Amino acid sequence: MNLEHNPWTRLEDPGVAPLAPKRPLRIKLYVALLALDLVCVAAAVLSGALLRFGQVMPDGWLGVSASILALYTLGAIAMGAYSLDVLRNPMRGTARATGSLMLAFALLFLLSYFLKVEQQLSRLMTGSSFAFGFFLLVVVRQFAGDAIRRQQENTFTNDILLIDGPHMAVPPGVTALNAAEMNLSPDPRDAAMLIRFSELLRGADRIVISCSRGAAVRWAQMLKGSDIQGEILTRDYDDLAPVGIAELGGRTTLVVSAGPLNLRQRALKRGLDLALTVPAVFLLTPVFLLVALAIKLDSRGPVFFKQPRVGQGNTLFDIYKFRSMRIDRMDLNGNRSASRDDDRVTRVGRFLRRTSIDELPQLINVLLGSMSVVGPRPHALGSLAGDQLFWHVDERYWHRHALKPGITGLAQVRGFRGATHTREHLTSRLQADLEYIAGWSLLRDISIIVRTARVLVHPQAF
Repeated sequence: MNLEHNPWTRLEDPGVAPLAPKRPLRIKLYVALLALDLVCVAAAVLSGALLRFGQVMPDGWLGVSASILALYTLGAIAMGAYSLDVLRNPMRGTARATGSLMLAFALLFLLSYFLKVEQQLSRLMTGSSFAFGFFLLVVVRQFAGDAIRRQQENTFTNDILLIDGPHMAVPPGVTALNAAEMNLSPDPRDAAMLIRFSELLRGADRIVISCSRGAAVRWAQMLKGSDIQGEILTRDYDDLAPVGIAELGGRTTLVVSAGPLNLRQRALKRGLDLALTVPAVFLLTPVFLLVALAIKLDSRGPVFFKQPRVGQGNTLFDIYKFRSMRIDRMDLNGNRSASRDDDRVTRVGRFLRRTSIDELPQLINVLLGSMSVVGPRPHALGSLAGDQLFWHVDERYWHRHALKPGITGLAQVRGFRGATHTREHLTSRLQADLEYIAGWSLLRDISIIVRTARVLVHPQAF
């Protein structure tokens, strides 16, 4: 055999030191999170027993405690409570951990019923154990997640950008390599080149190749045999901003839009809406009556103000608010935002707007299903940022309507409220809305509802 053409002879060094693998670090962090979770669950179980029986380990409770810990561990692993996206997003990890706790206690009751050992379970003990565990997991997971993210600076993976063509800007934390300088070319038939390419990928978690369209197929073939995530960077479809790939009749299609929530998530969000609004409407009925009386005594006109707003899927719906302006001065199109000394606002209306009480009738919208408690705030079609319509300022404006509009939202709790006098006022709110849609979770909705209490009365409400 001619050794000169033998691909299995000693290969040329690719010229780059292998990357230190990040997988062992991630495994250590997963183990640390699991240990913290088990400490929280165990502490909660012991606290529940102490509350009910005055001792941390009453008779028969050892087996129940072990069952809860085992069920939690299995559930947490199955729900992805120890994964890369959890390290990057602590709130997601908190949601999965608390969801695993709910599953563990649900399975415990189910097993105890079928095994006929329910007499060993005290409702006070198990209920308080669950409450303590939920609280501890939320606090510890959020604290630990933030600490891990700060310490590691989000460098949980080794990402390589291989440039085969013109130079380009390199994102922070990414290792950039030049194919020409390393004498690398996409040739799937060259065994030596394939092996050199594989040596280059040792220790990497992801590689993105920036190349021309003509070279993309060959580079894709080079990536097919690697055991890491390989991607081709293409500029052909940047303007489409695809979110995935699908297939129709054997042809590849680019997915450019998709509902941000699946069926289970929509059910959870709707369940939270109803759990909050049904009792709220019942309890606030006296407030509704008093406000209605005050509005009627202060000025002529209806109690409620009804205005078309842009809702989910860019469709229109009628939003309900307590009327705060004089009937002959109201702006149905929303072209003019209320100002501090707005002569259109009535005396009662000024108080209602300052305290956000004028927003309470939107609970009716939530019950009817046109709004949610949390979501992007709905705007009127004529709303302006300075002298420009909202969708003229940023074409992404319509993207915010992928979810139902909300009574409150991420933008509101960050202080982006009041009139939009400049383009920046709109873009800051739009960015918060898009961030909320991209990272929705039930836990985040609950967090926004709690934080809303701090901004109910604010200086930008006129």
